[in-house]
Amino acid sequence: MTAGIIAGFPAQPIEEPAAWRPEDLESDNSWTHRLSDKELDELNEALVYVRARGLSAPAFKRTDFPLPLLSRRIKRIIHELEHGRGCVLVKGLDVAQYEIADLKTLYWGLGVHLGVPVSQNAKGDLIGQVTDSGREYEGENVRGYTTNDPIRPHCDSSDIVSLLCVHHAKSGGESIISSSITVFNEILRTRPEYLDGLAEGFYFDLRGEGASGNPDEVTRHKVPVFCYYDGRLSARFNQKTIEDGQRKAGAPLNGTTLDAVRYVGELALRDDIRFEMRFERGDIQILSNHTILHARNGFEDFPEPKRKRNLLRLWLNLRNGRKLPPEFAERLNTGPRGGVAVKGRDY
Repeated sequence: MTAGIIAGFPAQPIEEPAAWRPEDLESDNSWTHRLSDKELDELNEALVYVRARGLSAPAFKRTDFPLPLLSRRIKRIIHELEHGRGCVLVKGLDVAQYEIADLKTLYWGLGVHLGVPVSQNAKGDLIGQVTDSGREYEGENVRGYTTNDPIRPHCDSSDIVSLLCVHHAKSGGESIISSSITVFNEILRTRPEYLDGLAEGFYFDLRGEGASGNPDEVTRHKVPVFCYYDGRLSARFNQKTIEDGQRKAGAPLNGTTLDAVRYVGELALRDDIRFEMRFERGDIQILSNHTILHARNGFEDFPEPKRKRNLLRLWLNLRNGRKLPPEFAERLNTGPRGGVAVKGRDY
């Protein structure tokens, strides 16, 4: 235990539902929601309603996709994301009964009730597809979701990230989640000298998708890994983009600072901190990027192209999300809580 305040953080471990360990998720499954028959019927009715108006994803708003019954569960989900454990698993959707276009429309309808979608890549995709395109994650400016490689612990650049499993892998591809609050508490307990550097932050690599279009663009300012603001701890972490960003900024990491960054990643994968789950078809995983680090095991696909591992992804900002300071909220050079810069748009 440390004395005094380090880097503006509380001197004592943070105790809240988001500071969970794997046994907490195993012993209490209240973070898992199974859609009822009535809720599934309502989703199908909303799909028919929006389709009859000639609308499809992503060209409609939540008012176009009425969910009077399911909206009550969605409110509970949002509360769990912001004030609970920060992770939710929704089950019960039979994806096999939908064509992919209808599935995207249904998923988009759910998503716009959860929050406000933001762009995930330079093409401006609001619904991403997490599937292997034959690239290698360690390549220059390659994003992990386009590969079948293991992906190290990180969080995405929005308030929450949601994944809908259309097809799971033949083997591997398990999702790994960790509480970034628990990781912080462990650093406070074991290596408090790391916190000043983590709070100062780093230049993150934008992987060729920055506002300038420069393949070596990094964030305009250092983004903290841990930020304590308005009485709440939030995290922003991606070891690869931190190390690549500092190298591109001409200040490669070394010594204690490099050790601190790698320690965050190591803790997130430690057996007493990480929780592993295997996606089933129709599962929807929803995570708070502020309190959850997520990773993935490498995977092998089925040989049939139609059975390739495929997850639909949404990046969403909550309509009444936590307060964030500007130096933490702007992570992609597109303004506070902005998405990935879209080619041809000024920022």
